[in-house]
Amino acid sequence: MVEDAFTEHRPLLFTIAYEILGSAADAEDVLQESYLRWSAVDPVTVEHPRAYLVRMVTRQALNHLRAVKARREDYVGSWLPEPIRTAPEVSEDVILAESVSMAMMLVLETLNPTERAVFVLHDVFGYTHGEIAASVGRTEVTVRQIAHRARRHVHARRRRFEPDSDAGREIVQRFLHAAATGEVQALMDLLAPDVVQISDGGGKVVAARRPIIGRADVARFVLGVIRTSSATTRVEPATYNGMPAARFVTDGELDWLVAFEIHDGRITGLYGIRNPDKLHRADAVRPLDRGDHQPWKP
Repeated sequence: MVEDAFTEHRPLLFTIAYEILGSAADAEDVLQESYLRWSAVDPVTVEHPRAYLVRMVTRQALNHLRAVKARREDYVGSWLPEPIRTAPEVSEDVILAESVSMAMMLVLETLNPTERAVFVLHDVFGYTHGEIAASVGRTEVTVRQIAHRARRHVHARRRRFEPDSDAGREIVQRFLHAAATGEVQALMDLLAPDVVQISDGGGKVVAARRPIIGRADVARFVLGVIRTSSATTRVEPATYNGMPAARFVTDGELDWLVAFEIHDGRITGLYGIRNPDKLHRADAVRPLDRGDHQPWKP
């Protein structure tokens, strides 16, 4: 059945759309539009449903990304991807975990839409240049050139990545304890010298408008945030975008969340999302699928 095929491949399709768009809400819109188009197709005419659906979702995601690109350029303050809550086992697939990490998603944001789609489909999902050509409407030779250019761009800007782990979560717990108790030195010891803190409030809530860089400044910022937090705020550990994270819940509402980037036992990045538009869908765990070892045309 048409619905069965779409449901079977939905985690893969969502993952592709999210990595191209950087927004769970936009990815869901793309899947909804793709499902409506898929429902109108005679299944007898489709020999390979998964390949057909991947092409359809990629095209819709590209169209959507081109439409929202200008809006993101006018975004108030720093822009971060809409966070998605992921199961801890996502970290078992290092390629998948890195591809949805905040740092990688920010690098992908610097590519043009076609470069982003080509890089995601080739380097994350393992599709060939010929397979991708049909999805992005370019020749195989052109796709090969785009892939080379995009890969060089990403590799020059990507940060070292360590997936979520017990050790990483323990570091985050120590960090949160030091912040809550005001232990400045303990806080500083857990931060890398070149640590970066990025806040996304979207101009709707109070948040730092620019990235904060350096151990001392980040520690000062974190302590200031903790001091001004509500006495009723509850901190919950979680995993978002394949990274250890903390949810700050006030009066039953998710007020903000922070995803932590860790390398060699130190926190190298803090990504704080406060924009309420990006927190509405942050509770549900999102099943992700890279389609590893699955042929393009089963």
